[in-house]
Amino acid sequence: MRRLYTLLLLAFTALVAQAAPPPSPPASTYFDHAGHDDVLSGGVKMITIDTPKGKFRVWTKRVGNNPTIKVLLLHGGPGATHEYLEAFDSYFPGASIEYYYYDQLGSAFSDKPTDESLWEIPRFVEEVEQVRQALHLDKDNFYLLGHSWGGVLAIEYALKYQQHLKGLIISNMVDSIPAYNAYAKNVLMPAMDQKKLAEVQRMEREKKTDDPAYMAILVPMHYQQHVLRMPADQWPEPVNRSFGHINEQIYVSMQGPSELGASGKLLNWDRSKDLSKITVPTLVIGATYDTMDPKYMEAMSKKLPDGHFLLCPKGAHLAMYDDQQTYFTGLIKFLKDTDAGRH
Repeated sequence: MRRLYTLLLLAFTALVAQAAPPPSPPASTYFDHAGHDDVLSGGVKMITIDTPKGKFRVWTKRVGNNPTIKVLLLHGGPGATHEYLEAFDSYFPGASIEYYYYDQLGSAFSDKPTDESLWEIPRFVEEVEQVRQALHLDKDNFYLLGHSWGGVLAIEYALKYQQHLKGLIISNMVDSIPAYNAYAKNVLMPAMDQKKLAEVQRMEREKKTDDPAYMAILVPMHYQQHVLRMPADQWPEPVNRSFGHINEQIYVSMQGPSELGASGKLLNWDRSKDLSKITVPTLVIGATYDTMDPKYMEAMSKKLPDGHFLLCPKGAHLAMYDDQQTYFTGLIKFLKDTDAGRH
């Protein structure tokens, strides 16, 4: 009887084995570099881009491996660097998220041409698209995260190329520079020491923003309140390093010399009536003490057909530092939920 049972069991097992599909290959691990063409350089890839002024190279660096979640990080400024985003190293690897640092043309490790005509939104959008292609990102895995000016660029990219996106994150940026300036004028400035504010504005009018006295007033009055809510002498090293590498030509050309509002080429930028055209899952991240109105940002998320909002209640413009746990917990949840089809 026992022999018959054994034979039947063996026969049944053989039938199941024939009927079942072959076992799947083992899933790629986060540190598996197979198939990547940047292994020799530790993930760094210099990408050649075409512009109306010729060919230039921009710097990118991949961290990790995840076939379905690949996040390209767009830094702020304009003209800042990827360096202040290095806080992502503390959270994304543990969540098995593949991500890419990227210095836009003119920034840090990328080429630094000086032709002012290159500092225009449409040209930056085409640069991002060329970077996407070179990194082999597509609608099955490509998430674009733009912080501050990077948020402007991310919105503009999505409006032209959202067919390539799996998801979008607009971090600490509104959809309208006039709205940003109005918030600064009507809410932030009235709460400041008016004598000190008048002195700052006088120095701006007289183009003395490179005077050490200018930042001596502005740092405690504005930066420590609305940019990064920590004493300036305790700011994280990647933030200081990045700020020290800002390309002033790009920054002043597009943003203007002051953080109290925009006055450069971005002055009239406004996409507030176009957000409804962005249909991919989109997370808008705001912060209570930001230079950007958090209530306005929440309203932005409701304009988006698949919009979601994350508020960092303790955070300012660099909420990935001064409300870090809220920022990364919410961001990672959005990425995982979108990847799982829950959005």
